[in-house]
Amino acid sequence: MKAMHFNDSLYRHILDHVNEGVYFVDTHRTILYWNKGAERISGYTAQEVVGSSCADNILVHINEHGEELCHGFCPMLLTMGDTKDRRADVYLHHKDGHRIPVSVHVTPLVDERGAVMGCVETFHITPAAVDPRYVEGLEKAAMLDPLTQIANRRFLEMKISSCFEEFRRYNIPFGLIFADIDHFKSINDTFGHRAGDDVLKMTARTLTQNVRMTDLVGRWGGEEFLVIVTHLNLLNTERLAGKLRRLVEKSFLSTQSAVVRITMTLGVTLVRTNDAPESLLERVDSLMYAGKEQGRNRVVAGT
Repeated sequence: MKAMHFNDSLYRHILDHVNEGVYFVDTHRTILYWNKGAERISGYTAQEVVGSSCADNILVHINEHGEELCHGFCPMLLTMGDTKDRRADVYLHHKDGHRIPVSVHVTPLVDERGAVMGCVETFHITPAAVDPRYVEGLEKAAMLDPLTQIANRRFLEMKISSCFEEFRRYNIPFGLIFADIDHFKSINDTFGHRAGDDVLKMTARTLTQNVRMTDLVGRWGGEEFLVIVTHLNLLNTERLAGKLRRLVEKSFLSTQSAVVRITMTLGVTLVRTNDAPESLLERVDSLMYAGKEQGRNRVVAGT
């Protein structure tokens, strides 16, 4: 790999000042270089990943169906096989546990004879980005959940009232996804309340970073979260809920003693013409509890 000059200080300086994450791997998928952008996006420092394999459950890329890509459809592995550039939308594992949606671009590295020496991958976040000014505004208005840094119940209730007003005046449809972490009490009992708080923060990040920019995610209370969506039919709202369920299931939190994995049960419904906020919330809550009774870790939709 000498010919690539991975240790050249000029190249490192340039790559450390781009917004995207950039990393190089050899033909064994051992990580040789990890830039500052990759550190910022993933939470992992270069010291933590350089020298390890990207297939060693560090980033654990998955697709929207929750399928792990490292041992089957890894873009890097495929590119080193046919030397073709590849682009893909995947979900990587952040050091804090949550799932981040990223767009990746993989390019083969070849020597003068055309032999494959490895790959370079660039990646950037493709989320419903949360403007820090929006979070600051919620905090000032006492509408921010202090633990998870997302909207609190008060703001969610105001947003639901606003959605009802738009629905009645302009016939703009909206729906709710009500999510509850399964067996949350046992997490607190087994790993402690600090781990429980970290699970709540991890879940909030996974949800907020994997919805559309027009959707609102908030903490309803305890281990319950609410997503308010607009301009989606029931099928597409159910699909969004299914994606969120799979991403939460594939998130995990590493503690000193164990790896904490969680699941969620979600209820999904759309507003009806005869609904009031109370009836809409009661229905989506009932659908979520129906999922609990059916075995948890599932989505139940209904109108």
